[in-house]
Amino acid sequence: MSEVVTRFAPSPTGFLHIGGARTALFSYLLAKSQGGRFLLRIEDTDRERSTPEATQAILDAMQWLDLPSDGEIVYQHARQDRHNEIIDQLLASGNAYYCDCSKEQVDAMRERARAEGKKPKYDGTCRERGLEAGEGRVVRLKTPLQGSVAYNDQVKGPIAVSCEEMDDMILRRSDGTPTYNLAVVVDDHDMGVTHVLRGDDHVNNTPRQILIYRAMDWDVPEFGHVPMILGPDKKKLSKRHGALSVMEYEAMGYLPEAVVNYLARLGWSHGDQEVFHREELHALFSLDNLGSSPSVFDTKKLEWLNAQYIMEADPDRLTDLVMDVIRAEVGDDQAQALDRAMLRKAVPLLQPRAKTLVDMAEAARFFLVDAAYVQYEEKAVKKFLTAESLSLLAEYTDALREHENFSEEALEEMTKTFVESRGLKFKAIAQPIRVSITGRTASPGLFETMVVLGRDQTLARLNRVQDFGL
Repeated sequence: MSEVVTRFAPSPTGFLHIGGARTALFSYLLAKSQGGRFLLRIEDTDRERSTPEATQAILDAMQWLDLPSDGEIVYQHARQDRHNEIIDQLLASGNAYYCDCSKEQVDAMRERARAEGKKPKYDGTCRERGLEAGEGRVVRLKTPLQGSVAYNDQVKGPIAVSCEEMDDMILRRSDGTPTYNLAVVVDDHDMGVTHVLRGDDHVNNTPRQILIYRAMDWDVPEFGHVPMILGPDKKKLSKRHGALSVMEYEAMGYLPEAVVNYLARLGWSHGDQEVFHREELHALFSLDNLGSSPSVFDTKKLEWLNAQYIMEADPDRLTDLVMDVIRAEVGDDQAQALDRAMLRKAVPLLQPRAKTLVDMAEAARFFLVDAAYVQYEEKAVKKFLTAESLSLLAEYTDALREHENFSEEALEEMTKTFVESRGLKFKAIAQPIRVSITGRTASPGLFETMVVLGRDQTLARLNRVQDFGL
């Protein structure tokens, strides 16, 4: 069996969205599962709409998702001479011809065909005229007048299209530029692509492209067309559903490995398994388990997966990522003033609770500021920092100040003794302490939090809330 070579070929007319990222991932995994190569091509032939910013955004997204090309990145626009060379070969072999019909003439042909109940297409007026190159003339492919184009779609199964359904498509425009279908075929052939896996919006292009392969007597790759992604309402995925730029998911605090895992499961399965690490995806991915029906985007499931990956992530890495989130919010100057060492100690406490890195950054706020700058939730203060609880907290603060051992176990034992000696239950003091040192009613474990904050910060915060009783 020859080496499997796949490719992802986005157009840089906008950012890489989640649907395109899934197609890229499936193409990547198809190659890796077969020990093959995955290539990247930027289809930038639309010079008016293609932008350097969009190109860079695509490259950034591919890097973030860790989907590297196994060869040099190909830029389609730079290959225009090669595309025209093939068109010239098709002309020379009699598989293509010049056409001088105007747009208005072609539109009229289609209208007549439509009125007669026929397929609205170019009627082949110039097919046998033997025209030479000339200003304003296009080059068209000679589509066979009979027969069909049949292929076995790797996702959808057998597909066949009658040649009578297809017109003589344009290969070269009147301005001398090659068309998309021609350029794609030439590039895929020259790059050695053996398997083309792409969105099902390309299904109609495939028979036309196969005709070009046949006219050039080239090997035709295997084609597969992946169904679209739908929103929870079963309609086309929109921004409110999650049809966002890939890099927006980074900004929202998702880990790239979680996004990759989620996208892999969005239309592909392996039993009931939900969590797949990269090595497992390489080993297990198969087109046999790729669904032929549209998939539904589920933000809750993505959040759940992200939480799984956060829980098992390296705390040092998470610390850096959370610092990046904070830096994006407050700027470099303020971020530099934050205590990274404190954040590193807090991260393991935050991991079990966080759905995203943004969640972690928010939950970490009270660890990173001095006692004087802790922000208190108004409802929490009213409910738990009453005159009675503040009096109890004052006694607790005095007892804590005299307590030398500041380990979790010692703090828990000391607090237990404190409440029992007063005939109270733990809940009488737990939430007042929590609100005092964090400003909120929800936080990691109370004594774990106190240890991470340290003796000085814990006491400073307990002292500060005494002013709330004034």
